[in-house]
Amino acid sequence: MALQGSEEIEEQLAETEDVGDEDVSVSPAEEITLPVGSEGEEDTDPLLLPWDRFSAWLHCICVVGFDLELGQAVEVIYPHHSKLSEKEKTSICYLSFPDSNSGCLGDTQFCFRFRQASGRKCSLGCFLDHFDRDAPVCLKRDPGHYYGYVYFRQVRDKSLKRGYFQKSLVLISKLPYVAFFHSLLKLIAPEYFEKQEPCLEAACNDIDRWPTPHPGKILSLPVMGTVLKVRIPTCYDKPGTSQLVQSTQNDNLVSIVLPSIHEVDLFRCFHPVFFHIQMLWELVLLGEALVVMAPSPAESSDTVLALVSCISPLRYCSDFRPYFTIHDSEFKEYTTRTQAPPSVILGVTNPFFAKTLQHWPHIIRIGDMKQAGETVKQMKVKKLKNLKTLDSKPGVYSAYKPFLNKDEDIIKQLQKGVQQKRPSAAQNAILRRYFLELTQSFIIPLERYVASLMPLQKSICPWKSPPQLRPFLQEDFMKTLEKAGPQLTSRLKGDWIGLYRQFLRCPNFDGWYRNRTREMMQKLEALHLEALCEEDLQVRVQQHTEVEAVDLVLKLKDKLTQAERDQLPLRPGTLTKLQAHIDSVILSLPEDLQGILHKPSTT
Repeated sequence: MALQGSEEIEEQLAETEDVGDEDVSVSPAEEITLPVGSEGEEDTDPLLLPWDRFSAWLHCICVVGFDLELGQAVEVIYPHHSKLSEKEKTSICYLSFPDSNSGCLGDTQFCFRFRQASGRKCSLGCFLDHFDRDAPVCLKRDPGHYYGYVYFRQVRDKSLKRGYFQKSLVLISKLPYVAFFHSLLKLIAPEYFEKQEPCLEAACNDIDRWPTPHPGKILSLPVMGTVLKVRIPTCYDKPGTSQLVQSTQNDNLVSIVLPSIHEVDLFRCFHPVFFHIQMLWELVLLGEALVVMAPSPAESSDTVLALVSCISPLRYCSDFRPYFTIHDSEFKEYTTRTQAPPSVILGVTNPFFAKTLQHWPHIIRIGDMKQAGETVKQMKVKKLKNLKTLDSKPGVYSAYKPFLNKDEDIIKQLQKGVQQKRPSAAQNAILRRYFLELTQSFIIPLERYVASLMPLQKSICPWKSPPQLRPFLQEDFMKTLEKAGPQLTSRLKGDWIGLYRQFLRCPNFDGWYRNRTREMMQKLEALHLEALCEEDLQVRVQQHTEVEAVDLVLKLKDKLTQAERDQLPLRPGTLTKLQAHIDSVILSLPEDLQGILHKPSTT
């Protein structure tokens, strides 16, 4: 996220309000057209080895089958050199199949998330960090977890002892591109179930020819005779807008254009409980322990992902499991009664959880998801003691009292849409806009206050260390809310102060503040480096000893290395200018020192 002052944020919100109910705006985008066999700039990159492109998108592809003696087992891992620990394989096995009570006949798609084994380092780490830099916080690679995207098939087969063919094709990735990977599976999985492993090998070879996942560019991704066209959002995009991706007449293959790589249908997910959407927003914002009980992994995972995304552009910083089973390695940790439930959102389908998690403070019971055109009866929040089993009626079970007054307008607007048979995409856009404006109204006062902690640019001296940020003082921030609080942009009344106090104690604030602090420190480093580049270093060198000149060169080299490593937000040409300064200082020194200082750094 680019550093923003209060004026920029206010302008941004004003622009957002002008858009109205339409969620999608069209703006130009740069397109990378890399059809099969074309040689783009990235194709000739000598640093990219075979399977590096594949690894930029996926860790591996697994086939999980059911064995009568062994139970679920990983049958194939592709590429064959991909590494998974035994614990990771076990997690994938159990999470790739719906619980037996789900009764998922036919094809089912869902996703799960599990912890990465400790101690593993990615050989492409620095290379991939370059692309992560421009991605929104909610779309960055997950450093400690993998996502599993599942295509599960269960069909009757009398030739098998069990009477059913049961198998899952699973994509394992660090990227939270839910809509994209589900679309990719729809192309690969049916072909795989028909043609088996040769088809899988062909798909992986196609993926290994893709351009890297570069935010802000329209990518053409050929696979299995079809081209997926996508645009990965950037942190510089205006929130609530999306770029329009179009097919061109030059496309030789069939194109599938994805309007979003990561968004789920919020209205469909929240439809069974949409009278309580504002309360659910508060619970997610505050990092409260939440469990979603659903009849199938598809509904469970979609609902958890919808909850996590409802506070966008804020990143949900606690743990969340779109599909969680009793075999999960964190089962005991998350279900213990010896301590308060952790800050986590779990999606479950096994009836056993109705008893195991009945001490949790907030439970969402989702029935079979109705079609978006069906009317939902208004239901009150139910008391937790009324939740006996997973067969209990759908609804929200919680003793939570919201800080903000209920917004009746959004409920009426969505109800009217149902009555008038408004398209589901329009309902989804209205709800997404509502959540965005609510989150922005909440976060703008925090952004404004944190921007005020930044030292003035005139206080930056090139020959001293960059100045420090002023500390975040809770009471000082609270005082700003009287004149510059959320009431400037939101019509909602209620205990905003209480909501902020609770938020400042939760993991979502901690994650947001760490990220903003890091951005501002990098900005200070960049301003300091730019100030240094404006100085006449030759005059400085002449006024100091040879030893001090050598020390200056070493420090400048360190600055250059740090700026390149951290990808500081510098003005164009700054690094070239700094290198020229280093070279000019070295040339002013004796020849023996020049030879030593011109050697590349070994650190």
